[in-house]
Amino acid sequence: MRIDIISVAPNLLESPFNHSIIKRAKDKGLAEIIIHDLRKYGLGNYKQIDDTQFGGGAGMVMMIEPIANCICKLQSERNYDEVIYMTPDAKTLNQSTANTLSLKENILILTGHYKGVDQRIRDKYITKEISIGDYVLTGGELAAAVLVDAVVRLIPGVIGDEQSALTDSFQDNLLSPPVYTRPANYEGMKVPDILLSGNFPKIEDWRSEQAFKRTEQIRPDLIKDE
Repeated sequence: MRIDIISVAPNLLESPFNHSIIKRAKDKGLAEIIIHDLRKYGLGNYKQIDDTQFGGGAGMVMMIEPIANCICKLQSERNYDEVIYMTPDAKTLNQSTANTLSLKENILILTGHYKGVDQRIRDKYITKEISIGDYVLTGGELAAAVLVDAVVRLIPGVIGDEQSALTDSFQDNLLSPPVYTRPANYEGMKVPDILLSGNFPKIEDWRSEQAFKRTEQIRPDLIKDE
């Protein structure tokens, strides 16, 4: 998979993509992540990328020409399965979306700043808009990092135990059940006997029951959506 990201602040993405699972995916050749500095496409001597809003109002808006020029150049080099805009005023990222995107070959992500991008960019070039929650960040770089992490970890071969990703929270619209490891007894707090029984069918039944109970208590909306 190749992921291209258009950013006003590309340095913000250096650390997230050079450690842990994402680095492993890159080292294995399973994911290629390329960051493009939007300012290289800025206008004039000062490489301008933003301007005041038509109609007045506080805050600057990312201009159409630099973004369009960058997107068009990238699209001339390859076909993108999705051109994604990270923005708080969009549908919230969920596991289903991450699963779908993990099957794509080429993805282009645009990160917003200021008051956002000129609406005409969204109308003409963007195929999918994604939010990571009902709050506003300084820019879309960290949101893009979240999306990339959620997607890349699902690519076959990235995680050593692929079954692990399939049993994460939200894969079946339920939260994960409680998990335990050694020691079996810590200061009187004991691991549930069922997990020590070796009876794996009953253990799976227990985990399913606990997952449902936890979801019902913490995120009942997930069950109602079913």
